Amino acid sequence: MEKFVCGALTMAILLQVTIAQTDHIVGDSFGWSIPINGAAAYTMWADANTIKIGDTLVFKFTEGNHDVQEVSRSSYEECNTQNSIGEAIKKGPAKITMQTLGDHYYICTVGEHCLAGQKMAIKVSSSNSSASNTPADTTPPPPSSSTVVFASFLISLSSIALAIFL
Repeated sequence: MEKFVCGALTMAILLQVTIAQTDHIVGDSFGWSIPINGAAAYTMWADANTIKIGDTLVFKFTEGNHDVQEVSRSSYEECNTQNSIGEAIKKGPAKITMQTLGDHYYICTVGEHCLAGQKMAIKVSSSNSSASNTPADTTPPPPSSSTVVFASFLISLSSIALAIFL
């Protein structure tokens, strides 16, 4: 019985670590750059991604061409660094791990990049919440095939662990 409890506890810890953190490539394939369609590109990206405590935002950019700076809402709206939070990250790719709930605002401070739309607002939710940046009245999508495969993998892994520890 002791082996079973130890095995179950180990599985629970591994599952939590596996699910708890996600790296999000900001802007997906276009990365952190001046978007062709302005700030709407990053608004759509933020709405399509659920960011949780412990997740990491990865801003992919070329050093010297861009940077990333967290700012207050007013600085985000006005594209200035008057109310900066921390220092600008000038070396890419920049990785920022989400540690606090709520709204976070990021801009590029190089030239007029922010005014051209290189800025992003996101909402960080708790790690056990399923809330996203989209309105709450939307219907959730069906599970993807990768979710089903991952669930099958976890069931197989649990069966193996039980066989080993029994």
